[in-house]
Amino acid sequence: MILPILAYGHPILRKKCKSIEENSKEIKSLISNMWETMYNAEGVGLAAPQVGVNKKIFIIDANPLFPKDQEISDFEKLNSKKVFINPEITDMDGDQCYFNEGCLSIPEIRAEIKRPNMIKVEFLDENFNHNSVIFKGLLARVILHENDHINGVLFTDKISSFKRKIIQNKLDRIKKGKIETQYKMSFL
Repeated sequence: MILPILAYGHPILRKKCKSIEENSKEIKSLISNMWETMYNAEGVGLAAPQVGVNKKIFIIDANPLFPKDQEISDFEKLNSKKVFINPEITDMDGDQCYFNEGCLSIPEIRAEIKRPNMIKVEFLDENFNHNSVIFKGLLARVILHENDHINGVLFTDKISSFKRKIIQNKLDRIKKGKIETQYKMSFL
């Protein structure tokens, strides 16, 4: 089922999420609905709070970020589509890089965001198997963006106050529901 994506300004997007204690039919259903919602909105990641669920879970499918003619490694092929339950970032590389990020909850706005190029993540997959994986480049970035969501942080929190002033009118329009998207959204 395609769920509405909460828009910037919704209070759930600012809450720290709760851990998931056990595998259940509800979690399986949530994961399925999140995949359907993300693909419908043509996103590469989606966190539970973006669909109104205060749980530590997000999904990614970074395949669309890799150019069609680019050779990608077996690791990238294997790890670019994943479910992350109760993720913990346990290590980050000091090398930082910029990338132009956007967010399904904040349509029409993009910004250059600085993030570490390498991270180590401990998480449970959709079968509740424990994983400890090192991610680099675009995969690390998508994971960090979604992980921020389950901690109540948005990518717009990472831009300068000057840039924030420039986009404030757009943020206010999103908050008031004065935008059009190709996917279902929920506004305050």
